[in-house]
Amino acid sequence: MDLVSLQGWLDNTSFAVLFLTMLVYWGGAAFPKVPYFSTLGSAGMAIANLCIAALLGARWIEAGYFPLSNLYESLFFIAWGITAMHFVAENMSRSPLVGVATAPVAMVITAFATLTLPTAMQSAAPLVPALKSNWLMMHVSVMLLSYAALMVGALLAIAFLIATRGQAIELKGSSVGTGAYRDVSYRLQKNGQAGTAAASVTTANVATVSGTDGLGTRESLGSTAVLTPTTLSAVSTLPLSPQRLSLADTLDNISYRMIGLGFPLLTIGIIAGAVWANEAWGSYWSWDPKETWALITWLVFAAYLHARITRGWQGRRPAILAAAGFLVVWICYLGVNLLGKGLHSYGWFL
Repeated sequence: MDLVSLQGWLDNTSFAVLFLTMLVYWGGAAFPKVPYFSTLGSAGMAIANLCIAALLGARWIEAGYFPLSNLYESLFFIAWGITAMHFVAENMSRSPLVGVATAPVAMVITAFATLTLPTAMQSAAPLVPALKSNWLMMHVSVMLLSYAALMVGALLAIAFLIATRGQAIELKGSSVGTGAYRDVSYRLQKNGQAGTAAASVTTANVATVSGTDGLGTRESLGSTAVLTPTTLSAVSTLPLSPQRLSLADTLDNISYRMIGLGFPLLTIGIIAGAVWANEAWGSYWSWDPKETWALITWLVFAAYLHARITRGWQGRRPAILAAAGFLVVWICYLGVNLLGKGLHSYGWFL
């Protein structure tokens, strides 16, 4: 089997494996008491990761340069990065729920690269003079790894928002550092309609939940609710169930850590790109659409980390910011490359 045929077999195999892995993870989420779903999901992600790595290696051997020169190669590299970051997040959380979010995204990326891109864009081609530099591997690989880490973190933030949908949840505590949540107080508020009685009722709900979930022992306390039926609306405070408490804790913590991993990589990638731009084009920064959106992406996640570390935000507010960052990353990575005109454009739609 020649390298071209091997690449075609590997990209289709990686797509099929990721599709089956997605179904396995979703099945595990729907039927958590059924054994082996988690093991099968992790095995599927590992096989997909190895298939994509073999595909990129074959491209490297065939073309003679690191395979990051066109959209097809970069899509598979970022899919490989997401599968790799999946294991980082899954190892942190010890939860198969990570795969519920990451497997579909990796599968869609491989499907787009394999089934949608024109054949000309899937073929290896000689590098243009500007790309014949060692900065190609340094800049592009770090940027794509940062995108992968930020996407995984943002996906977990989206999962957090879904798990706490319809409720204003406030997490009081610190997720900074390697320690677990300790003495974290969760306040769950739900809007309800008040009655017509004129009395005030005060109810204290306290629930202590302990769990490890890969993050150490946690203790969480409910809070006191004051119900005033004479108003048009009332706010009632209820403790989270143990399952949702553990889930919210895990998703919020791992999302923060993954974004904390991706942000330094993004910073290093932007700096490396500026140095390479000066070497290739004589200017560190030219406000190319790709450069502009890379800066916007950096600012969005800098705002997220600033809100978490300095302002003490936790819960739904920073998760909404991270979810917006997921869209911004895709605009920066793919949108401006395909639709914009600039030094980084692929020009497929133009």
